[in-house]
Amino acid sequence: MISASLDLMSETLIDNQQDFESLCAEIREAGLVAFDTEFVAEHSYNPELCLMQFATRDRCVAVDPFEMENLNPWWEIMADEEIKVVVHGGQAEIRFCLIEGNLKPANLYDTQISEAFRSRSYPLSYVNLVQRVLKIRPSGKETRTNWKRRPLLPNQAKYALEDVVHMLPIYDDQTKSLVGRGRLKWAVSEIQQMIDDITADLESPGWLKLSGLHRLQPKELVVARELFNWREDEAESRDRPPRSVLRDDLILELARRRPKNSTELLATRDMERDRYRRHIDDLVEVVARAREIPKADLPQKIRTDRQDNSQDDHVIGKLLSLALANRCSELNIAMSIIATSSDLREFVRWSLNGRPADENPSLSQGWRSEVCGQLLTDMIDGKIALRVADPKSDHPLIFEYDD
Repeated sequence: MISASLDLMSETLIDNQQDFESLCAEIREAGLVAFDTEFVAEHSYNPELCLMQFATRDRCVAVDPFEMENLNPWWEIMADEEIKVVVHGGQAEIRFCLIEGNLKPANLYDTQISEAFRSRSYPLSYVNLVQRVLKIRPSGKETRTNWKRRPLLPNQAKYALEDVVHMLPIYDDQTKSLVGRGRLKWAVSEIQQMIDDITADLESPGWLKLSGLHRLQPKELVVARELFNWREDEAESRDRPPRSVLRDDLILELARRRPKNSTELLATRDMERDRYRRHIDDLVEVVARAREIPKADLPQKIRTDRQDNSQDDHVIGKLLSLALANRCSELNIAMSIIATSSDLREFVRWSLNGRPADENPSLSQGWRSEVCGQLLTDMIDGKIALRVADPKSDHPLIFEYDD
């Protein structure tokens, strides 16, 4: 096992393809590796990968992706079911694998998610997790570092490697603990769900993620969709962040106004700025095309969770939240990983609609059902009475079944 006191400065920064492929071969032989990345997302269409950090049982090393001809040997490892890749809060690493490697991670373990199944802290930062599990205080991230700049400074490399050097000892501690509690399969299932959700998010229409779409009518929604798609094409071709091409709020405002010409378009606040004026003709054309789309092909009005809820749903959801919080305290599991307020309201609506088998909400499936599904069902069905047993307890409520 790597010592937590490893001299990080003595480790190697790999800057050539041959050594990188040798490292990948070592990782395949080991079958287990910790992985982290440093990237810059502010200046390009996709986040730019700037540094890759790896730790096996015997070695801790960084890789400079700018010097690599081909990173596929690593993405193929991430997609290999036989090799365990340990990350912490690994959303970015998953996205890089999906976007850069066009592959889906197959055997990922996330220490941030896993910790939620044996504590009430989620999400817990890497620094706090290391301190909790290993009783070591890491130096912390170089939060203002320009990771694109070369050469890297010694402190940059040191801090970057510290982000992986402690992961495998934490992995050992967590897996032993979770196996003992019968919860490792819960963590594995939740990690897989995160991978599936990120994959689905990348494949879903991006325009539907614009905030405020529920306020638009179908004839306005189609304009928002076409403007968003134009912005994506323009940003990708220029390798710029999409919002630097046209802000989200301006897409919605132009969708509401549906300007017919440049004069009407420039009447929208902020559109007179130089970075937007250069696109005026293109934007007028996009709106005109959207106006020509037949009514039968317009998007449907978008509903929100709030629109679907009654006042009773909110009240019952709050009662279920109390029950869930008490159950999580009893089991020492983070409530925030189990359900949001929206999840609880979805469960209420599903229950009040007769619990159709083809519309099972997340709280009635998988490990969540094991933790709280029956409790929440019995609460709604009136089979359980709630009372305060010990106000000073971490879980002061008692749920008693009626005879």
